[in-house]
Amino acid sequence: MPSLYAVKIEELRGVGKAKAECFYRLGIYSVGQLLTYYPRTYENWSDITDISDVEDGATVCIRATVGSAVSSNYTRSGKIISKLAVYDESGGAELVFFNNKYIDKMLAYGAEYVFRGKASHTLDGVQMVAPTFSKVSEAANLSPIYPLTAGLNNNFIIKCMKQALSMLPDEVNDPLPDEIRRKFRLFGLKAALLNIHFPENEEKLELARKRLVAEELLVLNLGLRRLKSHKRSENKNIISNDFSAEFEALLPFSLTNAQKRAIGDCMNDMKSPEQSLNRLVQGDVGSGKTAVAASLCYTVIKNGMQCAFMAPTEILTEQHYNSLKELFNKTDIKIALLTGSLKESEKKAVRSGLESGEIDLVIGTHALITDKTVFNNLAFVVTDEQHRFGVAQRAKLLSKGNSPHLLVMSATPIPRTLGLIIFGDLDISIIDELPPGRQEIDTLLIDSSKRDRALGFVRKEILRGRQAYIVCPLVEEGDSDLASAEEYAAELMLNHFSDIPVGILHGKMKPADKEAVMADFQRNKLKLLVATTVIEVGIDVPNATIMMIENAERFGLSTLHQLRGRVGRGTEKSWCILVSDNTSDISLERLKTMCTTRDGFKIADADLKLRGPGDFFGSRQHGLPELSISSLADTRNLELSQKIADYILMYYDFEHDDMYRGLRGEISRLFKSTGDETLN
Repeated sequence: MPSLYAVKIEELRGVGKAKAECFYRLGIYSVGQLLTYYPRTYENWSDITDISDVEDGATVCIRATVGSAVSSNYTRSGKIISKLAVYDESGGAELVFFNNKYIDKMLAYGAEYVFRGKASHTLDGVQMVAPTFSKVSEAANLSPIYPLTAGLNNNFIIKCMKQALSMLPDEVNDPLPDEIRRKFRLFGLKAALLNIHFPENEEKLELARKRLVAEELLVLNLGLRRLKSHKRSENKNIISNDFSAEFEALLPFSLTNAQKRAIGDCMNDMKSPEQSLNRLVQGDVGSGKTAVAASLCYTVIKNGMQCAFMAPTEILTEQHYNSLKELFNKTDIKIALLTGSLKESEKKAVRSGLESGEIDLVIGTHALITDKTVFNNLAFVVTDEQHRFGVAQRAKLLSKGNSPHLLVMSATPIPRTLGLIIFGDLDISIIDELPPGRQEIDTLLIDSSKRDRALGFVRKEILRGRQAYIVCPLVEEGDSDLASAEEYAAELMLNHFSDIPVGILHGKMKPADKEAVMADFQRNKLKLLVATTVIEVGIDVPNATIMMIENAERFGLSTLHQLRGRVGRGTEKSWCILVSDNTSDISLERLKTMCTTRDGFKIADADLKLRGPGDFFGSRQHGLPELSISSLADTRNLELSQKIADYILMYYDFEHDDMYRGLRGEISRLFKSTGDETLN
């Protein structure tokens, strides 16, 4: 509908400058944009209740005739109160309206209307205050309710929407060709728009929703695939010789089959002359992703090139540095650490070694992307926990070499359908096995009545020489139902753990202070760490055997799974204790899922179904465009959109076929909000 996107919203009757400004706040500048402003829910006006059957406090629809003139009075403050009587065959009711000086012109004596609102029983009988209403001839079975902003009410948006729909031509330019609609049983665009805003019945509403959701997810899917193909570049760092087997022979353990598959996927990419490695290696906590990255670094370095490994925190960077140093201790590979806390002379020495080519592999934080850091021949970049970095930071590191290969590692399990969307520009390898010897973690769900007993168990483990975490949500002032991390830590230090070194860690601390606390816990100077989810990623303490999580219902399952993965990393038996007093069915179902499985991907699927995709995305750092009607938690329609995309790309020249011009235009329009000019 390109033509209606060119019609300004002000051209609708009744939309003056003030109303237009209100629409602008909603991101609506044109009639075309208004048509894609979908209802958030619907009121069912077809379910009519007789006045005599109205229950006190119920929201109902009554079909009634106006039986009196409107009587209006002014209050001392100057407000208008208007009243009138209505009746049906079963009885009568009084309607009350506030500050509506036109109500006597809107409701005609003797005419029949449908009224919807909250009813109450007074001494004078049934009363409805400020009901919405419609003539019987105009009352829709399902009436749309739109998201509002100050200055726009629902009735005004309905009037504007009806105008906009009347402007649709008889034959709408549908982005989905007839053949695609027939094959996948989808509504035409005009029928979908009419029935999403003013549905004839519930069946047609569902068909309209299916069509519009499938189209939006298809546009997202095709756009991400186009983005992926545009971002691919010719392989300028072809790795001719594979040294994976030589690296594995150096290890004191055997790689799992899943690790070998991931290494093989990456090596195939690195050898291909057509395109560089651009891959996500996704695996559960402790699945051995670092060993995969180390194998690839070994091969790249043996082929005469440099590698860089970037992690989000100094403590995680040091952990990677120590583990990689150990893995390469029988080789002549030169490894360096580059972080912000190093002395300036130490940083200068590392940067000099990188520029000369003397250093083969550097592990660092954001210090790697400063202008002072120059590489001699950077060919391979690894980023750990990519969702902790912005896209610009990743791009800055890649710019340090000549189109280097990229490996992204993530321990956040993501369902495959969602992974294809979140990491749309990356190929994906999944490590779905844990190395032998990993400790089982018993997960227990308790309520606060058992907290003292649980804290006694924590104390007992600490006195046996172990360490423990206690996690609680860090809340804003005024959330009196939850203690903040600092208050909770103080309470523990005064009572159960007065003779035990306790540390505290939360997001409002300075980075240097956070690093110092984590380092002390790692060195066993602190026995108990009270923290928020800042410890979800980036701290490896094999001696820690208990993870206790307060108000566990406040966290997503994927976050709980990540937190649980902080224990069970050594040889000792470990436990995860979930504390929650929430008794809702959904909360109990979620928390019991944690107790019955350790499979991160099953947990991720459950989280997606129960909570939606927010837990995987955090604060929209993923850079995806905003969706109007669809949800990334809708796995059924995600899969449908992928089937349609596969079919189109298999049987048509999507980028050049004229029948897909409209769909290409929808891609440009959807991705315009992300600022990515590649698709415009």
